[in-house]
Amino acid sequence: MASELIRLDPTHISVEQLRMLGLLVDGYAVTGSTQSTDWGAVCYELLGAIPDRIKGGRIEMGWLRDTFPEPDHDSTEVELIRYARAYILQIIGGYLMPDLSRNLVHLRWLQKLVDFRAAGKLSWGSAELATLYREMCGATVPTKAKIRGCLSLLQSWARYRLPFLRPRMNHPHTFPLITSWNHSASYVGIPTSLEDIRLLLDQRLEAQFEWTPYEDPAVRAVIPDELFQNLNIWHVKAPMVTYAIVEMHQSDRVLRQFRFRQSIPVTP
Repeated sequence: MASELIRLDPTHISVEQLRMLGLLVDGYAVTGSTQSTDWGAVCYELLGAIPDRIKGGRIEMGWLRDTFPEPDHDSTEVELIRYARAYILQIIGGYLMPDLSRNLVHLRWLQKLVDFRAAGKLSWGSAELATLYREMCGATVPTKAKIRGCLSLLQSWARYRLPFLRPRMNHPHTFPLITSWNHSASYVGIPTSLEDIRLLLDQRLEAQFEWTPYEDPAVRAVIPDELFQNLNIWHVKAPMVTYAIVEMHQSDRVLRQFRFRQSIPVTP
């Protein structure tokens, strides 16, 4: 489990970061059964078309792009709904929870898009973080070359908290905060090799780590007020679920990220 990887680390990605991405973290678990499913029938019912190739319940995102171009003003409500499902499916498979192929997306996510209102009540944020936790745990294996998950989230988390590895930018922050890194930036003086980055991390003092970067007035100004209405959800200790993956959100091990004094954590 990923808890074995992060339990000795004084900091890690929390649901706080997911809220800054704009994803719901306090909804219903993203789970269900995918056994004995006729994926072709699922595609026809929800997308109105069946791809030529379905590999283990996964379809090519290129097929989604080609089959569902931008809708026009004459599109019917049914066509718009199908387009929205295809578009969301591409976001999930291409950005939020990509698999190792980087060009295939599993149709189990499509099953969650039958009713958009119900889909909007799911905890997509914790599902994404559970996936990333599990993949980071597997990344400790020396022979592991690739991992799944939203690596842009991991990169953004590191840049906000490790200023000595942060590229210099001359533009204001944007929300979701992860989009702030889409602009041009200067990487002068920032190491690029793994060995140099490790050395730099070892040489830095604890005081040089930014525990609460979102309290910076320039950052806070672009964050919607609604995200600060229930701050307790950020440091709740609870399981995060996405289908067969269950990972613990062990906020009690990173209390300084929430302005609390860090005590000795209990055994997981």
